Amino acid sequence: MPRGNGQGRGTGGGQGQGRGQSGNFAGPGGYCVCPSCGHKEVHTQGVPCMNKTCPKCGAKMSRE
Repeated sequence: MPRGNGQGRGTGGGQGQGRGQSGNFAGPGGYCVCPSCGHKEVHTQGVPCMNKTCPKCGAKMSRE
């Protein structure tokens, strides 16, 4: 039975996505905007805009 030299090739890609490179987090600056009435507030670091409600109309805010 023939023997190989133990130098086969793997099939994995080997490249993954680095930390902090996904587009889900917009950083500390910017504004929270109401999609219904257009009200703007300065974004507070550590508080996601989607967890805030608009003080004018009560709709959920979104990130600008």
